[in-house]
Amino acid sequence: MSKVQYYTEEGLKKLKDELHEMKTKGRSDIAKQIAEARDKGDLSENAEYDAAKDAQGLLELKIAKLEAVVGNARVLDNSQLDQSKVGILSTVKIKNVKNGMTVAYTLVSEEEADLKAGKISLASPFGKGLVGKTIGEIAEINAPAGKLQFEILDISY
Repeated sequence: MSKVQYYTEEGLKKLKDELHEMKTKGRSDIAKQIAEARDKGDLSENAEYDAAKDAQGLLELKIAKLEAVVGNARVLDNSQLDQSKVGILSTVKIKNVKNGMTVAYTLVSEEEADLKAGKISLASPFGKGLVGKTIGEIAEINAPAGKLQFEILDISY
């Protein structure tokens, strides 16, 4: 059984939309490819048919995995979270102790992570290092570049 993952409403809607797209458009596209390949004659020596059937198998695997993720997804309610500490769905403003650079990140589940949008995963080294910290604390993060220290400047939900 897959473990429960927590999402924002927006993140869960995105997953459901992707699943719907795969089930409708994805399946119909593959069916068309199979039909076209079947029309070309002998299936025993038809590489296009084999490729289309392989693509169908991969699509069905992706759909099954995404259905499991959506089935185990839960939407987080901000009012139920401890808002004095860094946690999932919190936006945390941090300052690098070494060079004084400040950045803000929102902590989300792995599937919603998008560094360009300022969303980092709880499972990432930064996420793990920030979780549970309060304003004013120094978070030591074991990054690939070595140990980094960040001061927690602000936490918001």
